[in-house]
Amino acid sequence: MSAFHALLIFHICGATIGVLSGAFAMVFRKGSGRHGAAGTVFVVAMVCMTSSAIYIASFIHPIAINVVAGTLTLYLVATGWWAAKRPDGGTSLFDFGALLVTLGNGMGAITVGIRAAQHKFGTSGVPIPMFFVFGTVALLFAVSDFRMLVRGGVFGAKRIARHLWRMSFALLITTASFYPGQAKLFPKWLRATSLLYIPHVLLIGAMIFWLYRVGRRKRVQNNKVIVVRQADAVAGRMVA
Repeated sequence: MSAFHALLIFHICGATIGVLSGAFAMVFRKGSGRHGAAGTVFVVAMVCMTSSAIYIASFIHPIAINVVAGTLTLYLVATGWWAAKRPDGGTSLFDFGALLVTLGNGMGAITVGIRAAQHKFGTSGVPIPMFFVFGTVALLFAVSDFRMLVRGGVFGAKRIARHLWRMSFALLITTASFYPGQAKLFPKWLRATSLLYIPHVLLIGAMIFWLYRVGRRKRVQNNKVIVVRQADAVAGRMVA
């Protein structure tokens, strides 16, 4: 077995484990031990998958869009993991580094898209708009990182939402890399139906559901704070 085939198997195994563990992490109750275990497996598998994809697409079979997508996915997993592990507030060199990575990735993708549109750069059969889509997404995350740095970090429910949103988006990119990214691996009759898009729909639905739950928790916490402050104010007037 050649080194390339070994690396390719490593990549496929990482992607498969990443999708399965990510699905379990989405199903398990957030904050539970099972969610944490599934999330840890997901992070490790995704790091293995994305790093091998970036290496293959950079040095073995150069495909620019795979470098862009792999870098974006790795960035999302790393920053999503960091959002869950970090305490409320504060920033670090990691945050500045992540901003530079996604900013460079986004600008690079759009640059390649422009050059390809001017027929100065080959895209290996990849539709040119894909570079602008991934580039725009990367730049939007860069804006989010910049705002976070200006505010001095993320707090409470916003930190959890940041973790959930980034992990879910990374899982969605990986799911899309299986289908339609590798559509040729599936039977023609199955591709003619919409069944292969069911995981995508379920994932998006689960992401919206958990983001709603996090947002609702934030509103409840804010209401409790308001009630406590009002009670303190009333008690203060009574004492006075």
